Amino acid sequence: MLKTTRLNCLIYACSLASALGLGMLFNTKANALPGQTTEEVATWIQAHPTLRPRRGEKFFIQKSDTAAQRFTFQASVLPPGRVQFTRDRSKIRYERLAMYDAINGMTLQRLQESLRIIYGLDIYQDFRNAQVIYEYPNQSAINAARMAKTPIREALKGELRVGDRYAYWVEIAKPRDSKAFAGQMTVFLKTDLDKLEAELRNR
Repeated sequence: MLKTTRLNCLIYACSLASALGLGMLFNTKANALPGQTTEEVATWIQAHPTLRPRRGEKFFIQKSDTAAQRFTFQASVLPPGRVQFTRDRSKIRYERLAMYDAINGMTLQRLQESLRIIYGLDIYQDFRNAQVIYEYPNQSAINAARMAKTPIREALKGELRVGDRYAYWVEIAKPRDSKAFAGQMTVFLKTDLDKLEAELRNR
């Protein structure tokens, strides 16, 4: 388990250079990403100085100091979104980092900084330069959620982006009149974009 200061820096997406002496993470290039083999990704996860999987962890990493702050990282051979059958289980289709912070809340900026900590500048810049192709919820979806008294649907705010290298799905749970406490950032293959966009538009 991470020390409190280490987990806080990861969750808060603060400066690892000053907090942990790991400034090199901001300039390193990610060695394993969606599209690569499960063996390559598993090796990268095991050697990653921030992820630091525990015994028995391979493609799903969990970090938690208290119930109020949690971090997870997942790599999957399935496409993002609804589970569907896939024959090729030799390559990773998406990687997701998710955070919950009931103390300080969650923002898009903090998710972006966490992306940079995990993957380095190349992927961070690909995300920043990516085109936003879908945002939700729109006003009609908000009105429908309020009429149906489904506050969870209203609270989920997200977007899909397409960069030169990958597609990105960002989602934050922000209840009305309250700050967000949970969020996730998913890096995935652009070939899976149409599937995920259709699911998000129709859910």
